[in-house]
Amino acid sequence: MSQAITFSEYGAPEVLRLSEVSTPEPGPGQVRIRVRAASVNPLDIKIRSGLMAEAAPARFPVVPGLDAAGVVDAVGEGADAAVGDEVLGAAVGGSYGEYALLDRPVAKPQALSWEVAASLVTVGETASRVLRQLGAKEGQTLLVHGAGGSVGTVAVQLAAARGITVVGTAGEHDIERVTALGATAVRYGDGWVERVKAAAPQGVDVVFDASGAGVLADSVALTGDSARVITIADMAAAQHGVRFSAGGADPADDSLAQLVRLAATGELDVPVWRAYPLGQAAAAHGDIEARRNRGKVVLLP
Repeated sequence: MSQAITFSEYGAPEVLRLSEVSTPEPGPGQVRIRVRAASVNPLDIKIRSGLMAEAAPARFPVVPGLDAAGVVDAVGEGADAAVGDEVLGAAVGGSYGEYALLDRPVAKPQALSWEVAASLVTVGETASRVLRQLGAKEGQTLLVHGAGGSVGTVAVQLAAARGITVVGTAGEHDIERVTALGATAVRYGDGWVERVKAAAPQGVDVVFDASGAGVLADSVALTGDSARVITIADMAAAQHGVRFSAGGADPADDSLAQLVRLAATGELDVPVWRAYPLGQAAAAHGDIEARRNRGKVVLLP
């Protein structure tokens, strides 16, 4: 037995409880890690609150969490890691616990902290996937909505490093930080279209919506083609003919390993705002729901 955060009903952060659970056993190709850090993602909150209940009903009790970093302590047949290896990756069956299972572990360099390692997984793979789907090329102009958020922050840096001109919408408190990442930052809210046009008189080629702030109709109008807009956060995407990009296991995708190398060498910044003890998962969720965080939130078992 070991400890993990669980919830047995949908609701507010207070439904999260520190519980005794059966320690998971790795299956073929999987490794079990002793978790050193687990990141908290907005999707964790949507699942816990019941917002995803229709699309993906929960089987209670649920151990939440998508990402983890830690030390391998057990391996399944054919696993691509050994006991004692320091790794990170997407968790199978939840990551908010003392132990988690990974089926595609990526080696963690010594230069990468546990907190950053855990924080990089979902946001990094999401940013890489959407940029690939948009097909943004050097010399084009990309608009990122929610450029101050965790996914937006990674997308801005990756795109700018590829010679793409980036305009990012962000809150007033994030303007300076987004600018430092390589984008022309503009304040979101009423009038954002005019501000974007002023920042990008050459026009906008593609749009990455990481905000879900009801910006799709205007984004389609800016590009002139709904196929040039992708969202990861607006459930009204289909109404605008816009693609909703969701993650999924792709064994051929090696973007996480590439992102790890960039982060370890300082070429990619993944800001961690705060680390909580595992038992304070409810407080971590509350901070994200209240939008107090300015970077990733992680749990430390």
